[in-house]
Amino acid sequence: MEKLPAELRPEQYASLAEVLDHIAATHGPLPAFCCFGHSLRYREIDQLSSRLAGFFRNQLQLKPGDRIAVQLPNLLQFPVVAYAAIKADLVIVTTNPLYTAPEMKHQFSDSGAKAAVVLEHFCGKLQSVIAETNIEHVIIARLGDLLPAPRRALLDFAVKYLRKMVPSYELPGAHLFREAIKAEPLAATAARAGENVALILYTGGTTGIAKGAMLTHRNLIANMMQMRARTSLIIDDQSANVVAPLPLYHTYAFQVHLLVMAYAGSNNILVPNPRDIDALVKLLKGNEVHGFAGINTLYLALLRHPAIRQVDFSTYAFCGAGGMAMSSSVAEDWHELTGCEILEGYGLTECSPAVAVNFPGQVRRGTVGKAVPETELRVIDEQGKVLSAEEVGELQVRGPQVMAGYYGREEAGQDSIDPDGWFSTGDYAAISEDGFVSIVDRKKDMILVSGFNVFPNEIEDWVNRHPRVAESAAVGVPDERTGEAVKLFMVATGEAPEPEVIQDWCRQGLAAYKIPRRIVYVEDLPKSNIGKILRRELRG
Repeated sequence: MEKLPAELRPEQYASLAEVLDHIAATHGPLPAFCCFGHSLRYREIDQLSSRLAGFFRNQLQLKPGDRIAVQLPNLLQFPVVAYAAIKADLVIVTTNPLYTAPEMKHQFSDSGAKAAVVLEHFCGKLQSVIAETNIEHVIIARLGDLLPAPRRALLDFAVKYLRKMVPSYELPGAHLFREAIKAEPLAATAARAGENVALILYTGGTTGIAKGAMLTHRNLIANMMQMRARTSLIIDDQSANVVAPLPLYHTYAFQVHLLVMAYAGSNNILVPNPRDIDALVKLLKGNEVHGFAGINTLYLALLRHPAIRQVDFSTYAFCGAGGMAMSSSVAEDWHELTGCEILEGYGLTECSPAVAVNFPGQVRRGTVGKAVPETELRVIDEQGKVLSAEEVGELQVRGPQVMAGYYGREEAGQDSIDPDGWFSTGDYAAISEDGFVSIVDRKKDMILVSGFNVFPNEIEDWVNRHPRVAESAAVGVPDERTGEAVKLFMVATGEAPEPEVIQDWCRQGLAAYKIPRRIVYVEDLPKSNIGKILRRELRG
């Protein structure tokens, strides 16, 4: 097992608060995060987050260990809020901005969040569910909050009154982000012990509905060092501009940009809406870029853009990929266009997230590389027997990045992590003699749409509420654009409703990427002898 070098030993920091102190002291004058063409330096992020931490603790009276939900796209406010929560000794619960009101309600209720920082665009949905949650305090952010005065006012006016992007809402007692960052800075706080939870990220785990994976300070620091051990092979400290198109609420981007790249003193260029490929290509053309972290669907969309060949890729040192499998043709086309190989890796929310990644200059296409330092991997069969090299079985992981468990679901955590610390990923894999990992298939029924986890149970539960639906089953089918798409098999009660009717119904309770692309009506669903729907037969 590969060891971390002495300078990257995670034990030198007792908590993420100490990591943030190091970042501010070491990289203070350097640009840290840039969005809408405006940059904040590390010392500015440090000052703003200390003030916001003071607001959390002294004015809202939040206590150590309280959960705070963060529902923001990739804006300058995100690192300020995340770092403030760490300094205030709170537990961050990242929330997908695309969530519908029912999805927000589940996550806020399940996590027991006492406070929420929400972009104004989503306040209408929050209003509809807040009474059914434990949320006592709401901090409302606006797009332009951290931009210079003239641009701030123009942007906020445009999105609210010209583009009509901010629905009307009423949240009595809510606080504005602009006011919260004027609070007195929080005095130095006692560092949390590494075993304490710092972050709750929702995932499907190996089965079932979304559960909150509890990542400790120690988990996140260890994985930060494991990933820095790889990125340091291609970028030096205080030298890189790294584009951040993947959402910071996702485990991969959270770790890469808020921790790994910040620890290296890199400048993170935030992309609020990566679906706007025109704007993303314009950003790539207008900046000197050294690193880029994406997923297969994003690389494919960029390759298809007519202006992509106008981008100067000569400065690119690395391009990373995670979240979903890379298509070999996309990886080859990207390398041919840019001269920069995509370093495909593998991880899970439960592992903070990085488990394996390809080495720069040693990429083996079709694999996710080798285990990151101080991480053990093995594959087992259905009886738990450890298999030999090249044999296919369920992949298990053991290392300091493996989560503490699932919030409020101790039994589910025990089912996933055995007494010896081996976490069962739910993925089928094979490991070569020289340690390269190939992900063969997913054991679980989870569907992966553009890197987003989609859980069949959740879709079926919503669809089955429709009065003209008897039962349903959702499966993933290959899709060139999104990797996989949702296909729904449905048994109707009486006359079958038009597919558009069911899709409209889904829009009321499910995020857009979860809505079935195809709907097939059947007389009956294939089931086991105990009545369990056999999705594998539907996938054909």
